[in-house]
Amino acid sequence: MTPLRLTAFGAALALAALTATGAARADAPTAGSVPSAPAIPSFADSHGLTVVRDATEVHGSGDFTITVTTKQLSGRHKIRILLPGGYDAHPDRRWPVTYFLHGGGGTVDDVAAAPALHSDSMITVVPDGGLKGWYADWLMQNTAEGAANWETFHLTQVIPFIDDHLRTRTDRAHRAVVGLSMGGYGALHYAQARPDLFGQVAALSGGIDFGMAQIRAAVLATELNLVGAWCAVSGSTSTSGSGKCTGYGPYVDSDAIFGSPYPVLDADRVWKAVDPAAPVNLAKLARTGITLYTGNNDIIDIHTAAASKTVKERLDKLSIPIRLVDYGNGASLSPTCDGGHNYGCWAPAFADYVPRLEAAFAATD
Repeated sequence: MTPLRLTAFGAALALAALTATGAARADAPTAGSVPSAPAIPSFADSHGLTVVRDATEVHGSGDFTITVTTKQLSGRHKIRILLPGGYDAHPDRRWPVTYFLHGGGGTVDDVAAAPALHSDSMITVVPDGGLKGWYADWLMQNTAEGAANWETFHLTQVIPFIDDHLRTRTDRAHRAVVGLSMGGYGALHYAQARPDLFGQVAALSGGIDFGMAQIRAAVLATELNLVGAWCAVSGSTSTSGSGKCTGYGPYVDSDAIFGSPYPVLDADRVWKAVDPAAPVNLAKLARTGITLYTGNNDIIDIHTAAASKTVKERLDKLSIPIRLVDYGNGASLSPTCDGGHNYGCWAPAFADYVPRLEAAFAATD
């Protein structure tokens, strides 16, 4: 790998928005057509999660958010849940589950910009990933963010909590993890870390090659909260599904999440250990259905395209099947897609992917 030169401003310009979830239209629907309005199940404290009472938010039919606390993370954290329309009508039926991981600067509500994820064939769960959590257990736990064990929260608390309270199919063949941008990294990393949990994985415009200086720079940009520089350069007022340039939370040390990013005397050993593109980690996906989507038409997705190509080439060498969709400037995907790092591309990408995922779930029955 070429030497890393990750100055603060350079990090912002070099891909701060890699972690952004893109601009969601305010009128984006939150669900497809559903035949009934499933009742909101009751949730009890379990698996280290304490449910915050009277904090449930109802967004629509079978679409609601609960709030929890945990010793693994500081503060309150939301989990948005989308139930299939027939959930109540078929009380003896159990359902596949897809976990959607949002991008940096985003929230659980960004799922509203991807209506295909509200499916009548599966439950979709959207756990909070933090403005810059990077789906990791941080090396530094004494920053302004406080406790930050995101991977532990998701994999050892949220998943069994959901399985306890909803009628889920709990085998790996009926569980998927998907994500975009920062969440694309999270999805591929989680599928590698816990192949016993996930039978399907998809990453959209993901930061999935930590061997690339540009992607390491994006992580640093979120740690240093350099969103202002990105907004100025892009001319954008939106770096998340909220439609506002809200930033990535308080400034933290540039080594807070994965340690030093510089490949000197093995200082970047954590980066290399969790790199989704590392062949040793890709080999863990031998029994997993893998899908990647990316454009290549802006200063962000040109790098996610390079990362996705690297991952595919290495999986090919390992003889592990993968489906890569590089939609270039977006013309082949949808009239709303410009090939950039935004929901104008991600929403139709999910519309293409979800029926394939549903078929994969059904094929295992």
